[in-house]
Amino acid sequence: MAEHDSDRGDREPDEKGVPFDEEAAWQAIVAGYGTEPPDPPGSRPYKPVEDLALLEKEPPGEDAEGPGEPRSDRPLGSSVSFAPGVGPRDYRVAEPSEDDLGEDDEGHFVPPEPPPLPAADTTARFAWLGVVGGPVLLLLAVLLGWEMTWYLATSGIGGFLGGFVTLVTRMRTDEDGDDPGRGAVV
Repeated sequence: MAEHDSDRGDREPDEKGVPFDEEAAWQAIVAGYGTEPPDPPGSRPYKPVEDLALLEKEPPGEDAEGPGEPRSDRPLGSSVSFAPGVGPRDYRVAEPSEDDLGEDDEGHFVPPEPPPLPAADTTARFAWLGVVGGPVLLLLAVLLGWEMTWYLATSGIGGFLGGFVTLVTRMRTDEDGDDPGRGAVV
């Protein structure tokens, strides 16, 4: 929009009736590039990180050097920066000494070795085949565009339901409370 209006000779006046000089505005922007604008009256610059814990020497609002003049040569703000190789992610834990490692590591919990997985019998294998294979068969039939016949639907849905019921009925229910593996032993 500014490109279209830049060649117009008649500028729209502002509220005081003075026409807008676009060239002068651009020259002011370019001349001020890279310089920091002065602080508004009554404001204080940010303290550097090193001075945050110190008490203020002058009450806020009073400027010892006068208004509009820079207060010090230090930058307005600061951030914590780390030299290469000195950052928080470069922290290494010290290796424990011989005195720290005792003969008996009292207080460290070492869980017992878990029991081996039970061997699956033939009935459990067919039940899992029905639970997983039934939906996979129906999904393949839909993706490959097979005709959904009664035996395809029955084997998919029936395999899933039959395998699920078989696995649920064969679940173990150990009701004896003597097993210490069900909670903390004090």
